[in-house]
Amino acid sequence: MVLFQLLINGFIAGALYALVACGFTLIYSTNKFMHFAHGSSVVVGGYLLYSFFTLLGLPFYLACASTILLTAVFGWGLYYAIYQPLQERHSSNIILLIASIGLLILFQNIIQVIFGPSVKSIGYIPISKGITLFGAIITKLQIALIALALLLSLVLYLFMQRTMLGRTMRAVSDNQQLANIIGINAQRVKAYSFLLGSGLAGLAGILIGLEQNLVPTMGTELMIKGFTGAVVGGITSVPGAIAGSFIVGIVENLGIWFLPSGYKNGITFLLLFIFLLWKPTGLFGLNKGIKNV
Repeated sequence: MVLFQLLINGFIAGALYALVACGFTLIYSTNKFMHFAHGSSVVVGGYLLYSFFTLLGLPFYLACASTILLTAVFGWGLYYAIYQPLQERHSSNIILLIASIGLLILFQNIIQVIFGPSVKSIGYIPISKGITLFGAIITKLQIALIALALLLSLVLYLFMQRTMLGRTMRAVSDNQQLANIIGINAQRVKAYSFLLGSGLAGLAGILIGLEQNLVPTMGTELMIKGFTGAVVGGITSVPGAIAGSFIVGIVENLGIWFLPSGYKNGITFLLLFIFLLWKPTGLFGLNKGIKNV
C-alpha cells in the first residue's frame, strides 16, 4: 500500500515538473541557453490567476485564458527586453545564464512586494475526499493533472512534427545558420518559442495554483525540478523532458521511503549530478544539444 501511494505521489509530482520542463526545453532547444527565469513565468501565471479569479472575481475560465495569454506576453517581453539585446551584443551563454538567474530572483522579489510573503490560495476547487485506488488515495484534480501532462506531451510532439512553426523551430534548433540561409527568420522563431513556452508556463502556474498554495519563492524549486527532469530525459527533447520529469517525481518519492521527506531536494540534486556526470545527453537527448550549453 505504501509503495503504491508513493508511486502515485511520484506521478503527481512528475506531472507538475513536466509542465515546467516542457516549456523550458522548448525555449532552450531554439535559443541554446538556460532560461532559468522560466520559473518566474510559472509563478507569474499562478499569481495572475489568483488576481483575476480570487481578487477580481472574473469567471474562472476567462481568468485562466487571460492568465495564459498574459504569461505568454510576459515571457515574450523578457526575450525582447533582455535576451535579444544581450545576444545582439554577442554576449556569451554564461552572461545569458547569469541574466536569467537575476531575472528569476528579481521577479520573486517583485511578486513578494506586491502580494506579500504569506501563502495564497486560489480556492476554486473545494477540498474533498480523494478516491481510494488499490489502497492509495488520489483526488480527481490530481488524476486530471497527470492526464493533462501526458496529453500535452502528445500535443507538443505533434506540433513539432506536423505544423509549419514546429518544423521551423526544429530547423533553427538543428542549425541556425543554415536556417537563416534558407530564409528562416531565426530571431522571430526564437521569440515565438518564448511566447509558446511561457504560455505553457502560464498553464503550469494555473494547475500548480489549483493543486498547491502559492508562495513568491516557489519558482526556484519548480525550476530546479523541471531542469532536472529536462536533463534526465534529454534537454533537447520535449517528450524526453516530460518523461524525465516523471522519473524525477517517482525517484524522489520512492527515496523518502528510506529517508525523511526533507531529503527530497537532495535526492533530486543527486539524480541531476548522476546524469550530468554519466549521461549528460539524458535518456532521449542528442549530443549536439549538450555541446552548445
